[in-house]
Amino acid sequence: MDFALSPDQTLMKQSVDRFVEENYAPDRRASRPQYDIGFSRKHWSAFAELGWLGLPIPEAAGGFGGTALDTMILMEAFGTGLVAEPFVPSVVVAGAILAASSGTFAAGLLTDLIEGTKIATLAYAEPQAGYEPARVSTTGRRDGDALVLDGAKVGVPFAVAADYLVVSVRTSGAIDSTDGVTLVAIASDAPGVTRRDYQTYDERRASDVTFNGARVPLANVIGPLDGGLPLLDRALDLGNVALCAEAVGAMAVLHRGTVEFIKTRTQFGRPIGSFQALQHRAVDMLVQLELARAITNYAAGVVDGEDAATSRRAAAAAKVQICESSRYVGEQAIQLHGAIGLTEELFIGHYVKRLTVLARELGNEAYAIKRYIGTT
Repeated sequence: MDFALSPDQTLMKQSVDRFVEENYAPDRRASRPQYDIGFSRKHWSAFAELGWLGLPIPEAAGGFGGTALDTMILMEAFGTGLVAEPFVPSVVVAGAILAASSGTFAAGLLTDLIEGTKIATLAYAEPQAGYEPARVSTTGRRDGDALVLDGAKVGVPFAVAADYLVVSVRTSGAIDSTDGVTLVAIASDAPGVTRRDYQTYDERRASDVTFNGARVPLANVIGPLDGGLPLLDRALDLGNVALCAEAVGAMAVLHRGTVEFIKTRTQFGRPIGSFQALQHRAVDMLVQLELARAITNYAAGVVDGEDAATSRRAAAAAKVQICESSRYVGEQAIQLHGAIGLTEELFIGHYVKRLTVLARELGNEAYAIKRYIGTT
């Protein structure tokens, strides 16, 4: 597989790298303002103006028809700057689900997402579900021209800022049946929808959402009734590959920062980077980084294909490697920096926190292994 960037991709990479450097540089992180919603709406509007919010959306749905590799370029740059805007939840995941629907409502909402005037996020995880998208206990009961939702979702990213929640509900079948799962888009402030907002470990925002008799029009059903699981599965694969790319960018910053540190930190009258044992550890960090980058490149090239099983295995394999690589790179970065690696003032700890969350977002390592071998 050819991993070389095209001229257009090279220009896009230069553009996003420059934007991230000017607005999210690690050494200026402490001076960034804090936002109640966890990110900057000004930056989100800039994303729309630059065309990034339409990048992964098919041209037929009003987007730019970018590939998963295009998204990877963007996300790797986002990872270098700890970009907090909800690109993956709103554009990659919710956007992929909406783009797969032929409904008028879905098309209108997708246009709003591309223009940056609205934000959507996926609400699929449930207590006791263990990352299983098919294990849905939240019900959608038919009542005239609407579905009535009852149940709860946990860990919904950026629900505090979302205009719409894309929710998986069970409209038929047993609690863990692959049939009978329906996807609907419901306004986040609809009657019967309540949230418990909180700050996550990596200083972002998430919510636990409860539905108590919340009504959603049948026109807001995304995809086929009782047949939403394939759409959800594909969106999760695309989202995981994007998150893997973000992790690669974060690991690159940790490796670069650690190498620079051991070149200048002196002990026993010489830079600690001159000691062979530490050189080996720095090289091992680079090996793990390149392993993660290579398999994420591979997954990005495969996940655009029509074979769902192959895409699922590629995305799962990338997630497993990202979990292992990020754990090693993060641990070495902190150990080689010593105690200052744990302080709030140094950027190292913030990147390690983000990598820790990325290793569990949209499924942890154990779940990815099960997904790879086809037992889930």
